[in-house]
Amino acid sequence: MIRLQDVVRIYPTRRGTRKVLDGVNLQVDRGQSLGIMGRNGAGKSTLTRIITGLERPNSGTIERTMKVSWPLGYFGAFHGGLSGADNAKFVARIYGLDIEEMLAKVEDFADLGEYFRMPLLTYSAGMSARLAFAVSLAVNFDCYVVDEITGAGDHSFVLKSQAALQARRETGSLILISHDPAALRMYCDRGCILENGQLTPYDTVDEMIEAYYAL
Repeated sequence: MIRLQDVVRIYPTRRGTRKVLDGVNLQVDRGQSLGIMGRNGAGKSTLTRIITGLERPNSGTIERTMKVSWPLGYFGAFHGGLSGADNAKFVARIYGLDIEEMLAKVEDFADLGEYFRMPLLTYSAGMSARLAFAVSLAVNFDCYVVDEITGAGDHSFVLKSQAALQARRETGSLILISHDPAALRMYCDRGCILENGQLTPYDTVDEMIEAYYAL
């Protein structure tokens, strides 16, 4: 279970402060798949970072009884001077995973060829996203958090990513932040809209999508 209660996140700006999240409440239970929509600048990425623990709120409480992923495709913590393989090894050590098994999974899924053993500084943005997505999926989390990453890569990689997410959805929980109605319908069973710093829940994805386009 993931529970956010009265979560507030405020950022300083040149004109004072901006309250991005204003008393957000959210609960995702094991086995549930939640879609989140919101306009650009609504605070979806901030919410994603708080859900995954990359960022802390100014106030409110967060409870996690599930092992939650970092945002799939996030590579901000990777070292640009290390190869894709060395970055995967580092993650394996952090999570106590078998290094050779981790490398095999990541190399097969990312399909980067010789670049897998070259520094990340030589990667394109798409290649970095493929590596990050593959590393994320190689760790067994109870809940996977996805922030608009399923479109990274070519068509074959997109199909492979979709199949992998479907498999994770069947055995665990999924939180998908997206503007894509088709993706939300594919992966999620209910939804929320983030608007003016607050989350509005909907019982079905179709209700969420209809309300979003009516804003």
